[in-house]
Amino acid sequence: MEQKIRALQSKLNEEIPLTRAMGLVVKSLTADSVCLTAPLANNINHKSTAFGGSLYSIAVLAGWSLIYSQLQDRHLQGHIVIQESDIKYLKPVTTEIEAMCRINSTAMMDKFVQTFTKKGMARIMLETYIQQGDIESVRFQGKYVVHR
Repeated sequence: MEQKIRALQSKLNEEIPLTRAMGLVVKSLTADSVCLTAPLANNINHKSTAFGGSLYSIAVLAGWSLIYSQLQDRHLQGHIVIQESDIKYLKPVTTEIEAMCRINSTAMMDKFVQTFTKKGMARIMLETYIQQGDIESVRFQGKYVVHR
């Protein structure tokens, strides 16, 4: 799994330069989840909390990373884009940013992959959470489109 983490980190840094400025790190990657982190210092605002744009970006990137990983596991390639999203900023983030995105339904992911394989395009809705300890700070829902 460590090799997959390094490959994903490289992909993010090469194809999405903003990730380097954010200090984004792939903390963990499993068959059904990804966790990305970024230091507060790189993403701070005038209130000494995490900048809303950084929180949005890491949430989008967590979903993007999970889809990318799922495609890689199945030896598929596609262009991943965010189509629409909804974000709720529930509490200020005052520590390292940690975004977790996980597949809640394997049936949903299987249908997504089947549709992509058959039609060359598919959509999927994913949720990402940013927490500080047990406190949920940000809730993000994004619809992603993958196409050939």
